[in-house]
Amino acid sequence: MQVWGEASSSIGRAAVSKTAGWGFDSLLACQTRQTKKGGASDSEVDMPRQTTREIRPEADQPHPILDRLKWLAVAAIVGAGVFGNWYFGEQALLNRVLALVALAVLAGFVVLQTERGRAMWDLAKEARTEIRRVVWPTRQETTQTTFMVVLLVLLFALVLWGLDSFLSWLVSSVIG
Repeated sequence: MQVWGEASSSIGRAAVSKTAGWGFDSLLACQTRQTKKGGASDSEVDMPRQTTREIRPEADQPHPILDRLKWLAVAAIVGAGVFGNWYFGEQALLNRVLALVALAVLAGFVVLQTERGRAMWDLAKEARTEIRRVVWPTRQETTQTTFMVVLLVLLFALVLWGLDSFLSWLVSSVIG
């Protein structure tokens, strides 16, 4: 009998044909089994797996009203930047740019305090990690690939030009 938090891929799952026998680890079950508590029966109930958000205690979850207030503050900062740039239009361009950069940094800081802002920051960090894993082509591979693309574009352009010329000649000879 399995309890909450334990998962197994052996509960009625067939092997996936694409991965069977190729050394891939088996997949965990999409749902885990949980026993009923306090009931006279020992039967098992299918319970969906909890996400990280559901596991966190209520105190750790940001209050939705506070998040909305933070987004309103971001909108106010951006609005102040637009208005200030218009109002101080007679000032030197460098001063206005520096003020706008400072307001953008402040707005970015407030955005990162929201739940979506933190999720966006986590996504950016994961993307940076993935970019580091990419095996970039060498200069020779890039040059050869570019040459092949240009050659194929020219070839298809010639084929389409020839087809267009032939169809144009055919239509003009039929119409007269």
